[in-house]
Amino acid sequence: MNYLDALKTRRSHYALKNTITVPEEKVIEVITDSIKHTPSPYNTQTTRAMILLGENHKKLWNIVKEVLLARIGPERFVKTEAKIDKSFMSGYGTVLFFIDDAEVEKYAKDISEKFYGWANESAGMAQINVWNGLSSLGLGASLQHYNPIIDDKTKIAFDIPESWKLISQMPFGDITEAPGAKVFKDINEIVRVKK
Repeated sequence: MNYLDALKTRRSHYALKNTITVPEEKVIEVITDSIKHTPSPYNTQTTRAMILLGENHKKLWNIVKEVLLARIGPERFVKTEAKIDKSFMSGYGTVLFFIDDAEVEKYAKDISEKFYGWANESAGMAQINVWNGLSSLGLGASLQHYNPIIDDKTKIAFDIPESWKLISQMPFGDITEAPGAKVFKDINEIVRVKK
């Protein structure tokens, strides 16, 4: 699959299963290469990631459920738990994305306060690169943001360095159900060409 095909087929997939149709090593390679080759301001490489597989993947989503149950109570939690079980925990793995705040702070002090925004932009590029990479393998994924409410428990559970700030979670796996049709705005309202 070429780049544009991967871009066009990349969608938010919420019906995942705990299998992958490609070797696990290939998935890890695509994720790590996608992050390695993502541009960053002044080549500072402030994006960090952790790939959770097997029991560690399930452990993360159990943490999310535990935190949410305590926050929203058992009545509201019923629907939330069903969504997490079907859409996230049901997958094969999860990529956690972080920004190394210690690195960003160093560059912000030495070069520009704008490094905070630039680091977020670079992390965003890494996330879409990984997502497109997973799509190119025929895998489904979605981007979740249960941070900051899961930050403390996640850091302890997975021995995450203190300076790594969690910014998103990307569960992935084989697709069990295609998403609905995507509606697009008129591209001429979004992109203008001047000759």
